[in-house]
Amino acid sequence: MSKSTFKPEDMPILELDTSGTSAYEASRFLDSPQTISAYLAQSMACHDPQVLMKALAEVAKAQGVNKVAEAAGVNRESLYKTLKGGSKTRYETVQKLMLALGVELTVRPITATTAKKTAVIGKT
Repeated sequence: MSKSTFKPEDMPILELDTSGTSAYEASRFLDSPQTISAYLAQSMACHDPQVLMKALAEVAKAQGVNKVAEAAGVNRESLYKTLKGGSKTRYETVQKLMLALGVELTVRPITATTAKKTAVIGKT
């Protein structure tokens, strides 16, 4: 392999002025049960548990972590640890959390397109 000659400073996009922008926080827009459900459903469509945990963390932030922890029957520190991801979270914990957030898991048939995407993901 040859040595790369890429220099980040040569990229004009890196000169963008981002001083008037702020970090995107999904929690600012998760203000209705319908929006929350759509957001979580989309995160589950990724078939990546870490994406789901990040989405659940954003929803918990939107609703108030203390309130969600109390509704789920766990202490705040445990909830933060669960939402941080990285460990294998038990189904029971995810179920309690989703119920505390006012949503539930549902089952539906897989379409042919979804089945093909799932098969590809399973091979990686």
